[in-house]
Amino acid sequence: MHILILGAAGMVGAKLLQRLARDGQLGGKTITKATLHDVVEPTAPEGCPFPVEAHASDFARPGEAERLIAGRPDVIFHLAAIVSGEAEADFEKGDRINLDGTRMLFDAIRRIEGYTPRVVFTSSIAVFGAPFPEAIGDEFFTTPLTSYGTQKAIGELLLADYTRRGFMDGVGIRLPTICVRPGRPNKAASGFFSNIIREPLNGQEAVLPVSEDVMHWHASPRSAVGFLIHAATIDGERIGPRRNLTMPGVAVTVAEQIEALRRVAGEGVVARIRREPDPTIQRIVAGWPRRFDAKRAEGLGFKAEAGFEEIIRIHIDDELGGRFVA
Repeated sequence: MHILILGAAGMVGAKLLQRLARDGQLGGKTITKATLHDVVEPTAPEGCPFPVEAHASDFARPGEAERLIAGRPDVIFHLAAIVSGEAEADFEKGDRINLDGTRMLFDAIRRIEGYTPRVVFTSSIAVFGAPFPEAIGDEFFTTPLTSYGTQKAIGELLLADYTRRGFMDGVGIRLPTICVRPGRPNKAASGFFSNIIREPLNGQEAVLPVSEDVMHWHASPRSAVGFLIHAATIDGERIGPRRNLTMPGVAVTVAEQIEALRRVAGEGVVARIRREPDPTIQRIVAGWPRRFDAKRAEGLGFKAEAGFEEIIRIHIDDELGGRFVA
C-alpha cells in the first residue's frame, strides 16, 4: 500500500500522517511507503514504521503532478489548497492552486492507462451559497459565493466525472470548519472560530471580528482525520455515482462557542476575547452556510463530535497535554 499525501505539511495532513504511522495500515493493508508533498518539505513522525519520501515544490507547476504519481500510489489524499481568505484576496493564486493544480493532478492520473487510484479530495462547505434553508440537506444545490467555494465546486464536478469515466476512484468530502486548529493563525476567513478558543486557553488575547449570533458548522481535527481515513477505505459501490459528501459536524453560534469555553475553562479564559468588527470578514462569513443535515454521510459511517464542548476538550487533550492557562 503506497500512500500519497498532497498538503502533507498542513495541520490536517500532518495529523493524517501521524495517524497512518500509528496504525501502520490502511483498510487492512500494510502501508509500505508514503510520499509527502507540500510547498515546504513535510517531515515524518518519529518511529514511522514505513519509508517516507518527501517533496517540496509548487503543486501547480506543469509536470509536478506527473512526477508525484510516477510511483502509482494506491491512495492519494488531495489536501493541497490555498485557504478561503487568501483565495478571495488573491484570485490568480487561488485559481492556480485550487483549480489548475487539481485539474493537473486529475489529468495526470487519467493519462496513465490502467491506473485507477482512490483519490480523496478535501472539498468544503463553501461550495454552498445563500440563501439557505434552515438545514442544508443532501439535495441542496452548490451555488458558492466566494472564489474559494467556486474552485472547490469545480473540483467536485471534475472528481465525479473522472470517476464516472473510470479514470480514478474518487471521493470528495466537504469538510466543516476544522476547530480548534492548533498552531498559529492562518489566512482563512474562518480562522477566528479557532482563535477565540485557542488563544484564550494559551493565556493570550483573541480578536472576534463578527457578531456572536453568527452560526457555523464545525468538527475537530481528530474528526477530520477520521473522515479522510474512512473516505479512503469505504466501498465505492456504497457511495454510488454522487461521489461528493457533506461531512457531519456541530452547528453552534459564536455565543454558544464562548459559553462552551466558559463551562470548560472558566470566566477568566473567556475574558481574553476582544470584540473588534471586521467588515471584510463579516461579508465573507455572511455568505456561508450555518447548519447541515448530513444524513447521507452519517449513513455511510462518517462520524463527528456531538457538541462543541467535546471539540474544546479534544483540543485540550490533543494539543495542550490536558492543561490550559486559567
